[in-house]
Amino acid sequence: MSNRSTETDNVPHKAGTATTRSIRIAYEEFGAADAPPIVLIMGFGAQLTLWPTELCESLAREGFRVIRFDNRDIGLSTKFDGMRVDGSFLARMVRSQLGIPSSVPYTLHDMAADTRNFLDALGIEQAHLVGASMGGMITQLVAATYPARVASASIVFSSTNERFLPPPAPTALKALLTAPPKNATVDEMVEHSARNFQVLGGPAFPRDRDELRELSRTQIERSYYPQGMVRQLAAVLGTGSLRPYAQRIKAPTTVIHGTADPLLRPACGRAVARAIPGAQLRMIEGMGHDLPAAVTPRLASEILQNTARSAENA
Repeated sequence: MSNRSTETDNVPHKAGTATTRSIRIAYEEFGAADAPPIVLIMGFGAQLTLWPTELCESLAREGFRVIRFDNRDIGLSTKFDGMRVDGSFLARMVRSQLGIPSSVPYTLHDMAADTRNFLDALGIEQAHLVGASMGGMITQLVAATYPARVASASIVFSSTNERFLPPPAPTALKALLTAPPKNATVDEMVEHSARNFQVLGGPAFPRDRDELRELSRTQIERSYYPQGMVRQLAAVLGTGSLRPYAQRIKAPTTVIHGTADPLLRPACGRAVARAIPGAQLRMIEGMGHDLPAAVTPRLASEILQNTARSAENA
């Protein structure tokens, strides 16, 4: 394990890598090392830096050790070079809409095991998990498969991937699947990414295009690895329905979803809340499939309230 430490606005900040049983995971953490841990799990094609630093620092100031990390095949974590995704994307998409698994290089179950192994590598026995999008799917599997490791679960704009849930809006699906032009310059890739961010956003929380360009440039300059995104998407589509796992979750759970999410429709969030016993559903009016600064205080508040439920249960 390696790391480097700094301090931002009186919040300790450390970046490092942890070697698990099979892969290396890049991570950053905020707050005191002996504080109760909150682990943030990002979504498909998303690096740890898409978790707003303001959110991490806000939670750390409330007395938590906040950890965000790169999933396998993205950012600075281990890449699965050479693993091909064979077969028809359309067939996988149809099977996914029916809640049926497909043969893929790895599934969300493998990524859930990555999270469990990451906790082991950091010496964390139990953590509050917060998962966004694909990260919310991984959170469901970790909470169901390794229940003793999860103190609470906060699931942000995610899905159970059960059958007959509404598909993404065509504009959102196009943004998800369309790559930048071949041999695109960095500036062209930044513009392409910023447009996609804008498509996924919600009308109540519009974001300035320059802000989205800056966010996109940060991601691209840190790591650009589209092959990993292909395999991560295959994992989402290939795992099958998560509903049987969601129904086994015992940890206090809050489901947070936007009413204007064009990628994972509001019905997907409702399906998660319906499947998990005792889950609380928090719909945010006009929020899309992103984490703008204006949403950060509400998101932090909901996460903190859910961790408090865990303390009450204990």
